[in-house]
Amino acid sequence: MRENKTTGGIIVAAGKTKDVRDPNPLFKIGSITVVKRIVLTFQQANISPIVVITGDKAEEIEHDLADYGVIFLRNKEYETSRKFDSAKIGLDFIQNKCDQVIFTPVTTSMFTPLTLQKMLECGKKLISPSYHGKSGHPLLISCELIPGILEYGGDMGMRGAIQALGIERYRLDVEDEGILPDMDNVERLKQLTKKHNQQILHPFVRVSIENESLFFNSRTKLLLILIQDTHSVRSACRHIALSYSKAWNMINQLEQELGYDVVERKHGGSKGGKTYLTRKGAQFLEKFQQFEENVRQYAKDEFNRCFINNTLI
Repeated sequence: MRENKTTGGIIVAAGKTKDVRDPNPLFKIGSITVVKRIVLTFQQANISPIVVITGDKAEEIEHDLADYGVIFLRNKEYETSRKFDSAKIGLDFIQNKCDQVIFTPVTTSMFTPLTLQKMLECGKKLISPSYHGKSGHPLLISCELIPGILEYGGDMGMRGAIQALGIERYRLDVEDEGILPDMDNVERLKQLTKKHNQQILHPFVRVSIENESLFFNSRTKLLLILIQDTHSVRSACRHIALSYSKAWNMINQLEQELGYDVVERKHGGSKGGKTYLTRKGAQFLEKFQQFEENVRQYAKDEFNRCFINNTLI
């Protein structure tokens, strides 16, 4: 695998949770929800962007993950559509934003960051982990395969789409029972929780820029990234559960503090205007992302040196 290959993540959490047979993303394992546990596992493996597909209880899921820098996409037809339709929403959105993607339904939540790291280092285009001969989730999918998956119209879901690609799936053996579906066995979840908590142990660093008050943080960063991608403030707001008026307040405050325009509004057209990042705005965003990554890598290295390597945790 080339050194700078980028990896995004998709979590399908759009099930009909009113039906007890469907998984509830807000079910708590330990003290945190299932969907948050997966997000933390992804973040531990430096997976970004992380996209969560919601349906039932969308507002509650967005509230639960509001501070975790994820992107929300809603399947408005979740009550009548298939789970594979939710997967397609995520794959279509992310396909041009990274080189490969880690995909999982919310039914599998206890796989470890170590398993993810092994998958990322494997160098194959299509990978599923295997525990004692049983395949599970998450899947690693090269983004060059996504158009073929999106074209699949059969009734066998992701399995059928992968078979239709005509590419052999590589099964990676791992000693990780957490790759197997876990939502229907509460006792098994309890047994895995302590071990998984140790695996996702990491320093959580929030990076912001302030003077008299905070004017730029990870939420503002995500807003700018989505404006850059969608050319629409309103669309960007929908993806991060942010009100339109609040978004413009954040942008206006940022521009006031920096002393230059960060976004450019272009009016006109039958569908209204578009919003772009200015050259300076794009440069500022790029530098902040670099700064944020440097700070987090330093924090991780220092955390390992002070606590993990000295076996104090």
